[in-house]
Amino acid sequence: MDRLKLMEKAPAKINLALDVLFKRPDHFHEVEMVMTTVDLADRIELSELKDDEIKILSHNRYVPDDSRNLAYQAADLLKKRYDIKQGVAIAIEKNIPVAAGLAGGSSDAAATLRGLNKLWKLGLSMDELAEIGAEIGSDVSFCVYGGTALAKGRGEKITHLPVPPSCWVVLAKPTIGVSTAEVYKRLNLSNVEHPNIRKMVEAIEQNNYEKVCQNVGNVLESVTLSLYPEVKHIKMQMKKFGSDAVLMSGSGPTVFGLIEHDSRMNRVYNGLRGFCDQVYAVRLLGERNYLE
Repeated sequence: MDRLKLMEKAPAKINLALDVLFKRPDHFHEVEMVMTTVDLADRIELSELKDDEIKILSHNRYVPDDSRNLAYQAADLLKKRYDIKQGVAIAIEKNIPVAAGLAGGSSDAAATLRGLNKLWKLGLSMDELAEIGAEIGSDVSFCVYGGTALAKGRGEKITHLPVPPSCWVVLAKPTIGVSTAEVYKRLNLSNVEHPNIRKMVEAIEQNNYEKVCQNVGNVLESVTLSLYPEVKHIKMQMKKFGSDAVLMSGSGPTVFGLIEHDSRMNRVYNGLRGFCDQVYAVRLLGERNYLE
């Protein structure tokens, strides 16, 4: 008998604005972020297994194939919570750079939740899947929905926003990894420039591209730039080549540029390819996932 298989896309996200308000008693940080998905995605293939186990399959040596993998954790959580006596193989085709500040692992986990909801006929709503996702990691709730949103709390309190103005996004990741924990540890909240989250939300609601560009901001950026000169260099070059707005995503090290016109996008993309291996030119997606 043929075993069931299904595919899910797991898009990357960028932070158009990221603010950290304070450290909470549970040691997490209270954040406010405006996030949106871009057209760069991992592909997740889920296949039923005869044996009652979870298998992670990936050709990328940086993707763990055990319980450290967030997609594994998503499958394990659903299996235990709903007493599923059915194995699954999770094949991850990695297109999003690893440890890049683009929520690749969180998006893989979210796609696994959506896919297993269908495969195992659990009948859960998107809100229920997002709630489960919050137990796995801060960005997983957002990635379950996709689209564009204001995220508060640890990142799990989601307010959906309209699709942002259409534009190109050029992403560039230097060949370094950044420790999110280290960046947060070095963050001094009394000595940073806080982005105006309200103005970014307004810009998206008004579909105003110029206003979006004027209000990008990331409170973590100054920490990562001081630790990693490579990130600072990419940011400077992206501005020099003519991006309309430039910002680091998440805790880094990926930097993105927003660009309205094709000709300028090509100039930025080609300029960065001269000294940076991982460069991508993609469109803003900004549209939500829905259950079929």
